[in-house]
Amino acid sequence: MSETPVFQRYEREPAKRVFAAELRETTHHFKEGTEDKSPTFVLLPTGERCNRVFLVGVLTEKKKSEGDAVFYQIKIKDPSGFFYVSAGSYQPEALHQIATIESPSHVAVIGKPNVFQAPDGRFLVSVRAESVAAVDKSVVDCWILDAATRTLERIESTEETPDRIKSKEIYNHSPEVWRKMIRDALTTIEI
Repeated sequence: MSETPVFQRYEREPAKRVFAAELRETTHHFKEGTEDKSPTFVLLPTGERCNRVFLVGVLTEKKKSEGDAVFYQIKIKDPSGFFYVSAGSYQPEALHQIATIESPSHVAVIGKPNVFQAPDGRFLVSVRAESVAAVDKSVVDCWILDAATRTLERIESTEETPDRIKSKEIYNHSPEVWRKMIRDALTTIEI
């Protein structure tokens, strides 16, 4: 008889700092494991798997839809482009937080990225919010610096992990594309 622990220890995946331009280019998503609760990931073009993201930018649009359940869709702009974020009844904390934040506002979001393929073949990426908070410009600047550092670490890594190898097979992006994005983003910081 094998012993199965009554309580399994679950650790949350750390939230990756990723710019909108890179997340928008993400097309590969996969599930690790065969169980219903197995985690799902997206593979970033810079070669790292990602289950959760930490985004910061300006909330530029907020749409509330009501039907059987309340649902919010928001659009957040960082220096490289837009993130599309949603929250519904299964994310009550994020739903309430979005409801209390006015547009435009600086916000920080932690959530799970999802990749969908549209009928026309395009890939669409959105983030299901877990937490949303209003922040000030100094937090935005710190996030830009941190996201730039993390992105640069990913593109300059020489370690050939299975994720990096798979990323090179799927995506056709020169590291210079991401270096330019980083340089452009850093010019927006007010120090």
